[in-house]
Amino acid sequence: MSDARTTSRAAPVVQTGPVQWAKENLFNGPVNTALTLISLYVLWLAIPPLVNWALIDAVFTPDPATCKAASGACWGFITEKYRLMLSGTYPYEQQWRPVVAMVVLLGLIGMSMNSRFWNIWLAAYWVVGIVVMGVLMWGGVLGLPYVENAKWGGLPLTLILAVNGIVFSFPLAIALALGRRSNMPAIRAVCVTFIELVRGVPLITVLFMASLMLPLFLPEGMTIDKLLRAQVGIILFTAAYEAEVIRGGLQALPRGQFEAGDSLGLSYWQKTGLIILPQALKLVIPPMVNTFISMFKDTSLVIIIGLFDLLGSVRLAANDPMWRPFYVEGLVFVAVIYFIFCYTIARYSEHVERLARKGERR
Repeated sequence: MSDARTTSRAAPVVQTGPVQWAKENLFNGPVNTALTLISLYVLWLAIPPLVNWALIDAVFTPDPATCKAASGACWGFITEKYRLMLSGTYPYEQQWRPVVAMVVLLGLIGMSMNSRFWNIWLAAYWVVGIVVMGVLMWGGVLGLPYVENAKWGGLPLTLILAVNGIVFSFPLAIALALGRRSNMPAIRAVCVTFIELVRGVPLITVLFMASLMLPLFLPEGMTIDKLLRAQVGIILFTAAYEAEVIRGGLQALPRGQFEAGDSLGLSYWQKTGLIILPQALKLVIPPMVNTFISMFKDTSLVIIIGLFDLLGSVRLAANDPMWRPFYVEGLVFVAVIYFIFCYTIARYSEHVERLARKGERR
């Protein structure tokens, strides 16, 4: 019987780098190779003209005559109208106030996204920040002239509508989702009716109802300004969609999770708050963030009730006869701003999802 002999072998060579990545992802078959070559050809046709239009032949000085003579983009339109775009119809000499308020709001959002600030003091920071923002936007105190809500606009208005829509629609959506799964027929019927009714109509209809129909149901002499009516409409509309997302997370949980809470003798609210909701919300982070992003973009619809948000302010700036031919540059400017915010929200949601699933790793 011969002795078994073992021979040492060198470790397999693993190729890495951009060339190997391209082979594995772009040229790993006839179909992918053809699609890659077609895509490269389309990019070769599209990118040079785009670069020429946006940079090489562009005009950056706010001179309409020069812009009309040039063959590229007229970024001078942005230079000339950026204050109107960012602040809307807010009084020109007071436009520093919405800018400071916007910086405060973005600072609060940035702190809320950092886990180091997740403590009781964060709520205090928000309370102080909201008071500061209210003083800056409304005025009427500390020597600041009063500015009514109808004159708010631009990026601050978009952020106010979006942040309030996210913050206030989320708990309402949880209540609606739980109510729709309730064993009490009356509560379930109310929640189902609200969700299906709101989801069955477009947001434009909800805004029209909030702006035109709601005052008809108020007592005589009582009125609500347009901004608050639009904000309520956005909150209710977003909550209805979020409720269905959260209900999907609740239904995805195995029945054993509910039975585990019952076996521990927990009450309904203890079981829901400690066991059910945390797991359900963790499952629906991607679709919930998608709803938030859609709502952030849908704030542009408030233009139909006379509020000039970021996109509405650009359209208002483009009404100037001297700059009307260059509205495309304004839309590109707004698209970049929307992309920055939406991309940031999406990337942060991935970070939150990784944190939420950290305990599942083995």
